[in-house]
Amino acid sequence: MRHRQADGSVDLTQLRTFLAVYRAGSITAGAGQVGLSQPTVTTQLQALERRLGRPLFERLPRGVTPTAAAHDLAARVAGPFDALEIVVGDAPAEHTQEPPVLLGGPAEMLAALTLPSLAPLVAQGIRFTITTGLADELLADLRLGKLDLVLSTIRPRGRTVLAEPLADEEFVLVAAPRVAAAVDVARLRVNDLAGIPLISYAPDLPIVRRYWRHVFDTRLEAEAALVIPDLRAVLAAVVSGAGVSVLPRYLCARELEAGGIVTLLDPEDSPINTVYLARRVGGQSRPHVDLVRTRLLEAAEVWRTCVH
Repeated sequence: MRHRQADGSVDLTQLRTFLAVYRAGSITAGAGQVGLSQPTVTTQLQALERRLGRPLFERLPRGVTPTAAAHDLAARVAGPFDALEIVVGDAPAEHTQEPPVLLGGPAEMLAALTLPSLAPLVAQGIRFTITTGLADELLADLRLGKLDLVLSTIRPRGRTVLAEPLADEEFVLVAAPRVAAAVDVARLRVNDLAGIPLISYAPDLPIVRRYWRHVFDTRLEAEAALVIPDLRAVLAAVVSGAGVSVLPRYLCARELEAGGIVTLLDPEDSPINTVYLARRVGGQSRPHVDLVRTRLLEAAEVWRTCVH
């Protein structure tokens, strides 16, 4: 796909404007990043859409959403533009306020560990825009420049993203004390879960099945009695006595300490996930992003005492 003006030259201005709007999710915010008026940005986007013969954005009451053509174009131009910024030193003026740090990760981990660690930076004037979601989706947005940093429970692949290990999250099999008292762990080992409700954040029980496979060396054959797409809600259901589940230790550490829930089993080798801090390789250096990265790496030392 080529994007050229009538004289055959590549229209870098329109592509740069497009990328700013794509990453910001708004014409107004994108205009502020490239130093243009909103009408000028709209005109440039319309010209680029005419050249491509396809719409790049769907206009919403608040902001815009990219079309498939926009995702394709961003994937093509993001890397070269970021590399060009390094070469030409296209940094914002010193008096210009830095844009918010775009941070993504699992909602539960952000709420329980990350955001409390970043609170002092907010007091220092660093702004944040937080995005929650699945690791694959967040890493895709990171590669396109829609995020600056991502907390990922899977290790990113490829040379465009650099990942640093932060901590290992340990998984524990838990229940409320009165539920645990009625559970014979030997039954669990042979998949006899009659009368033992399982609680999961997804219908296919990904965390629970992994625990069974790792600890009991067997494939779990069961269905969830309660599915809630939020681990914090799963924890609340376990505390209330609704059933048994597998949760990250950091998420339920307070409840375990207070006795609101108990572990049904304490194996020598519990299943774990390594949490990575991912960022793009290249691109213009951003002091606030660098400060956040440093803070997260420092905070990881404290987190390690919470996730085990």
